[in-house]
Amino acid sequence: MENVMENKTIWQKIKWWFNFITSIIMNSIIVILVLIGFLFLAYYIDVTKNVNTGHWQPPLFGAYVIVSPSMEPTIHVQDAILIKRTDDLKIGDICTYYSTNPKYPGKMITHRIVGTNLNEKGEKVYVFKGDNNYSSDEMAVSLDQIYGKVIMKIPKIGYIQYFLSQAYGWIIAIVVPCVGIITFDIMKLIRNTTVKKRKRYDYEK
Repeated sequence: MENVMENKTIWQKIKWWFNFITSIIMNSIIVILVLIGFLFLAYYIDVTKNVNTGHWQPPLFGAYVIVSPSMEPTIHVQDAILIKRTDDLKIGDICTYYSTNPKYPGKMITHRIVGTNLNEKGEKVYVFKGDNNYSSDEMAVSLDQIYGKVIMKIPKIGYIQYFLSQAYGWIIAIVVPCVGIITFDIMKLIRNTTVKKRKRYDYEK
């Protein structure tokens, strides 16, 4: 009898830990999908507005995964950032901007504002620098190049994004937990059926 109770306790612990880990994985995936859906919705609204007004602006919100160590230790490689479009920029803000530098044409760069200046047209431009870089970025950045200011950092989310982008990632993250839950339910059903039969046998006996 003691062995039966001990085995039942071990089974309950295994089931609890499995359910706990599965819920964390599933909830994380749901949060990521909701965030992606929110960003797509914001992007769609902005694109529609730009088309209707004929004036293009960067999306109100955006999300990027950092692939360069230039902002370490503030932002690490594979960290994700959430940015918000704003004209209220000041020295010290971390922003993402569209590079027109011939060395990095068309790339999105996330660095910190370290100064301001005026260009030849008398317009205000911003000087950027990576926290991990020795010198400032070569070219000053105009306001219309800046996609937004960093308002949130999510550590190492890039690894999850890469993992889920692989076929085996979806299998492990979605299929395996689902199969595990179904397997546990089937085993529970079999166990309950066995217990009922045993009780019926003892009653008839």
